[in-house]
Amino acid sequence: MATRAYERYGVPIPPENPKQEFMTVQETAYVLKCSVSWLRRFLRKNPCLCGRNGNRGRIVTDREQRTAIHAARSAGDPRTGRAMPRQRRRPAAKPALASR
Repeated sequence: MATRAYERYGVPIPPENPKQEFMTVQETAYVLKCSVSWLRRFLRKNPCLCGRNGNRGRIVTDREQRTAIHAARSAGDPRTGRAMPRQRRRPAAKPALASR
């Protein structure tokens, strides 16, 4: 069961206007079609791609920052240079030994 905090802050929500200048993390996640938790982790690693608003420090993004987030996300897996991370495979089952 989801907590009230998750229902309030962890679910992407559609913005009133998708072309508005500033958006919250939840609205940005909805527009970029990603999860809020992924976006928060990404912005923690790249603090230059977001801003803070007000005394409580609400995270907001503007148009240029959303474009940069989308470009970084579309670039692929930075660890290996692949377009997409490789799917993990289950190890092949060993053939059963014939009984002698």
